[in-house]
Amino acid sequence: MHESFHKYKRRISVRFNGLGKYPFKVYCDFRDLHWFNRFLEDQRIKKNSNKHSSSVVTLRSGHLCWQEHEGKGNPWNVNHLILYCCVDDRLWTAEGTNQFKKEKAEQIAKTITKTKAKGKLTEKQLTSIKNQNTTLANINNPFPRPSKPLYKGQSNILVGVSFGLEKPATVAVVDGSIGKVITYRNIEQLLGNNYRLLNRQRQQKHTLSHQRQIAQTLAAPMQVGESELGQYVDRLIAQEIVAIAKKYKAGSIVLPKLGDMREQIQSEIQAKAEQKSDLIEVQQRYAKQYRVSVHQWSYGRLIANIHSSAAKAGIVIEESKQPIRGSPQEKAKELAIAAYHSRKIN
Repeated sequence: MHESFHKYKRRISVRFNGLGKYPFKVYCDFRDLHWFNRFLEDQRIKKNSNKHSSSVVTLRSGHLCWQEHEGKGNPWNVNHLILYCCVDDRLWTAEGTNQFKKEKAEQIAKTITKTKAKGKLTEKQLTSIKNQNTTLANINNPFPRPSKPLYKGQSNILVGVSFGLEKPATVAVVDGSIGKVITYRNIEQLLGNNYRLLNRQRQQKHTLSHQRQIAQTLAAPMQVGESELGQYVDRLIAQEIVAIAKKYKAGSIVLPKLGDMREQIQSEIQAKAEQKSDLIEVQQRYAKQYRVSVHQWSYGRLIANIHSSAAKAGIVIEESKQPIRGSPQEKAKELAIAAYHSRKIN
């Protein structure tokens, strides 16, 4: 797939390879407009010069998707085409681009060395080396980028983020060198005045879950999906976590491994049930009710938002295993300390 951006009736439009005669006008939120203006500028520069590489274009990839909606009328009027774009935040600034170029040059050099080590090369391998050398030369011909100093945090300061069912995110800012907590932040503090949105989003999930159960019982089609409120809440949480990391000059943010969350959630539910009663039947009934009332958070989506916000700020993301037992604060603390000590082992 290839994208080319151009002005089309005073709007930015995109053309896709194979659909060249169809220009798709781009509609986006104001906060995303600067990305598309950058895409357009990069494409124009590259089109007018053979000395610029696509390797350092801010847009990394894009694809077109068909999003269905309820309503009467022709499908092309009721439904929408959605353009999904993947960007590399580092390529927004001159400093970040230089960092990216260094990594890219090292990667290309290793690839060429590995290929040459095979001995007598085929025509295809020789062409590949030639193309790699061209890319290596072109990445040193920069696109115009604004200057912004790279973030420099202290490697011993880590922001541990524990995940939970009742408390989606809890933060502990830790000095890993002495194992001391500098400060904690619970979900209420992370969201501040927007904390009410968390309860609203949970109520929406509860309503959608109920509607889904009715549709399954009646064997009826279910078109209702989760609203964008959850995505918005995740973005608010991620932005505040990054703001805390910058405030305390943290060198990294430590997140739990997504694959461990099923065990984490089950442990939290079981602990709640055991506090309720010693009877197994009562525990099982309570656990079922608790799952329905709280609902599991979309941890993958939250992790993606934290990664995105951290990348914009230039803050490293680390992963560690979250402890099963303990309060959310204790889990966040131990998560950060474990990540700090694992550096010495590795």
